[in-house]
Amino acid sequence: MSSSSLFDPNDLTDFVVKQGNGVKGLSEIDLKTVPRQYIQPPEERLDKNQVVDGESIPVIDVSNWDDPKVGASICEAASKWGFFQIVNHGIPLEVLDNVKEAAHKFFELPTEDRRKYLKENSPTPTVQLSTSHSPSVEKVLEWKDVLIHFYVPGDESTNLWPPVSKDQVLEHIKWAKPVIRKLMEVLLKGLNVKEFDEEKESLLTGACTLSLNHYSISPNPELSYGVGPHSDISSITVLLQDDVGGLYVRATRAGQWIHVTPIQGALVVNIGDTLQIASNDRYKSIEHCVIPNAAENRVSVPIFASPKAGGIVGPLPEVLKTGEKPIYKDVPWSDYMKHFYSKGHDGKKTIEFAKI
Repeated sequence: MSSSSLFDPNDLTDFVVKQGNGVKGLSEIDLKTVPRQYIQPPEERLDKNQVVDGESIPVIDVSNWDDPKVGASICEAASKWGFFQIVNHGIPLEVLDNVKEAAHKFFELPTEDRRKYLKENSPTPTVQLSTSHSPSVEKVLEWKDVLIHFYVPGDESTNLWPPVSKDQVLEHIKWAKPVIRKLMEVLLKGLNVKEFDEEKESLLTGACTLSLNHYSISPNPELSYGVGPHSDISSITVLLQDDVGGLYVRATRAGQWIHVTPIQGALVVNIGDTLQIASNDRYKSIEHCVIPNAAENRVSVPIFASPKAGGIVGPLPEVLKTGEKPIYKDVPWSDYMKHFYSKGHDGKKTIEFAKI
């Protein structure tokens, strides 16, 4: 396909989405500019003048989870920033490096090997190759490809995940799950929930999804989003980013953004809509976005800890027992998720779906 014909909407959708070439396929054509389907209107772009120099989200040393100061720092960061980084969490550096390398290796595979994992081709529904956010409904596409893994403990379908990345993904999940549990215990304790029992675990973090995100080199990174401004719908997201950078979060002051500077071995933690709803707004899910890079491919590995299918999302009884008025109604998780994927990324608008 010639680069000029890519600017026809039907050709582009066919090449990128249906044929499974993704943004990676586009980046391998000698494009001088990104196709117009990826160009954000000027008023929607991230203005670098809005990025606050020298400000960063909190970095918390969690080497001693039982230290009350650690718990207080995590709960304060969840309330004020909605984002923080954790260091000394116990996951070996080798495990982190291996899963990042696995992400690169998967997206370096020939297109015919990658497209085996498109939804309609995949040997199992628990692994799916996708691009952008929801290509069929977005006004502007996002400069990103993603391999999504739906993890269920003991499910043998993991044997059908891509051989080039399967072991590294499973190893990362194995190490990350206890960290997620610790984070949830601390955060719920801050909401006067005495115990993170099986019922609460299923309600808030019963589903585990890991994505290998790949942001190909862009000829015009300033025109596009790798991921547009949005808040996650999970309870919490634990993200491993590489050293390329490009993740921005909304600052506490209106109209400003903060770059999340990569720290070797750190994990970026952010509160999702589910926990904002469960906490009745004590914890905040915050808008964030990704800008692609002109010189390097970027990878990131988020794990989304979310309610189990069939769950109901709403303010926790422990939060309301003092007589506090609920801000949100109880919403079936499946409805909330469907609403999120029925449109392009649109900042914090998804959470309005659950408001009373």
